[in-house]
Amino acid sequence: MDFTVIICTYNRANNLSTCLGELSRQLGVGDMKWEVLVVDNNSADKTRETVTRLAEELPITIRYTFESQQGLNYARNRGAQESHGDYFCYVDDDIRVAPQWLAALFQALKSNDADAAGGRIHLDDSIILPRWIKPEMYGFLGYQDFGESPFQMDGISKYPFGGNMAFHRRVIDKIGLFNPLLGRKGSGQKRAELFKGAETDYFHRLAAADGRIFYAPAAIVYHQVMPFQLRKRYFRTIHYNAGVQKAYHDPQTYRRRLFGIPLFLFAHTARNIARYLGQLFMRGPDWAFRQQMTVGHFLGMMRGYMKRAHENSR
Repeated sequence: MDFTVIICTYNRANNLSTCLGELSRQLGVGDMKWEVLVVDNNSADKTRETVTRLAEELPITIRYTFESQQGLNYARNRGAQESHGDYFCYVDDDIRVAPQWLAALFQALKSNDADAAGGRIHLDDSIILPRWIKPEMYGFLGYQDFGESPFQMDGISKYPFGGNMAFHRRVIDKIGLFNPLLGRKGSGQKRAELFKGAETDYFHRLAAADGRIFYAPAAIVYHQVMPFQLRKRYFRTIHYNAGVQKAYHDPQTYRRRLFGIPLFLFAHTARNIARYLGQLFMRGPDWAFRQQMTVGHFLGMMRGYMKRAHENSR
């Protein structure tokens, strides 16, 4: 088996017909042996029945597996362990792949003897974005585009996003699986569920192991953003939680602390609050919202350091 496409899903059976339907229309894969593996992450809807039906209706190989441990990275790891391909990739269940997507990923991996590759993630054309979502905020919705030319990524400042990333199987031997303590839990609609950072951690580990990571611009997918992801609460939460996670897992030890929080963080937070208030007064709440997210990130870091200090004192 050359390639396994892994789809991790939780209570989104309604998305699977579109996602799998687009996968069934791939071009340039006639000589490739490939499969789709749907990982059901403890769904309570009709995910199993939907996958069974689509496996019978569509002209591609579709398998189903179940992961009872809640969390995206538990599901990703289950998919990697049960995949049959020499290469495997991940797409989200709210993704539509372009017809040449799989062939482009396969070519990028094989021709470069790559450990990993990733392509472009565009927002679906049907999405109407609120005016407060500026282009520099598209990345929080999964958008990624480094242009038309392929190149080798460093895995630190540039690396694939989770909605469109592929790996050679040898990567598991090099660095293991995804850290299940990071990443989203459940549907991602509650503060305790909405965490990112798993891909950052994984590609940083791969870069440290001298992994070869390549950008494949022809491997394009389209993200069908959910309505709850277009609310300010979603953006606030995702950036706050990123701060919590960053501080909680910070390997550094700081001597000058208050309640476990490094003292320099108080000054950083105060400066960013002042900057936010200035933008709010001069330009209004929509313009100032991105700076409000930055303030939330610093507050999240404070929470993360306090949480770590509390747990270490037990």
